[in-house]
Amino acid sequence: MLTYWLTGLALMLIIEGIMPFLFPDLWREAFRKLLLLSDGQLRFMGMTAMLSGLLLLYWTQ
Repeated sequence: MLTYWLTGLALMLIIEGIMPFLFPDLWREAFRKLLLLSDGQLRFMGMTAMLSGLLLLYWTQ
């Protein structure tokens, strides 16, 4: 079980690191735009990401 968690964490870190590695200026600009969003908008984006992940996990099981 721990192996699956560590594999998932490793894949998440790899995916999260692609944008700042390949496109640092675009990544920085995206974060500038995120700072302008309200708390409600950020929460909605977070909820959407979590639900998408849950659906993906459900479909792959």
